[in-house]
Amino acid sequence: MLDARWDQTAYDLHGSANAPSLVLIHGLGLHRGLWRRFLPALSARYHVLTYDLYGHGKSGASPTTTSLDLYSEQLHGLMSHAGISSATIAGFSLGGMINRRFAMAYPEMTDALIIMNSPHTRDPDLQRKVEAQAKQSADGGPAATIDAALSRWFTEEFRNSSPESMEKIREWVLSCNADSYAQARRVLAFGIRELIAPQPTLDTPTLIITSEHDIGSTPAMARVMKSEMPNSRLHVVPGLKHLGLVEKPDLFISPILDFLRGQTNPTEIQPDEEVSNDG
Repeated sequence: MLDARWDQTAYDLHGSANAPSLVLIHGLGLHRGLWRRFLPALSARYHVLTYDLYGHGKSGASPTTTSLDLYSEQLHGLMSHAGISSATIAGFSLGGMINRRFAMAYPEMTDALIIMNSPHTRDPDLQRKVEAQAKQSADGGPAATIDAALSRWFTEEFRNSSPESMEKIREWVLSCNADSYAQARRVLAFGIRELIAPQPTLDTPTLIITSEHDIGSTPAMARVMKSEMPNSRLHVVPGLKHLGLVEKPDLFISPILDFLRGQTNPTEIQPDEEVSNDG
């Protein structure tokens, strides 16, 4: 089922309804098209739900003040509408905050988590920068921060060699509903407080992935997240930045499939200790 709609939410279903379910949640300024290169491998084995967050892609604007709770309720309603009683919930960046909040609210609907390039405990300087970016978006809309964002999200080599990808991502961000985007930025900045050291402990089977040079969702953050989630594994992809899953999707698809199959090699799942010694 392609380009379906529930309430204000645009979504797609891929693969066999008889397969285990997998939900993919995009990040700030993006939409469900983010997963295009992931879908052939994932939908061959899983029933995959992709959707657009409020105010992104083809989904309507946020119906009320945006929060992690609101995003969690959006997902809960969509899964119920689609007849999905439980699933592995995978989220990128803001999506990796949403799936954690969802797992806290609906553990019975969460088989496992995959958290990709998602923030956790920030030092004070970084927190101030993220809050300033949220204010810029509130004052000037998505265009106010897009150039700086592209520099943070992609390696210089990829930006220079793939101008069409840069233009596509720019178009995605600028097409967002301005108010929904600004509110999503605030959730990204301030919502992290709800996810640090959760009580009760979030013991859902979890794969945490980030990129070696992601300055907003660093390997150090990922290690702290892992320390707070007793049933989690960590994989750091070398050489890439925040949107490494666009630059080199196979480096993300492979550990995801390994995790989903339950056959991951521990020496491959924790290379973070090889690329960084901090923390």
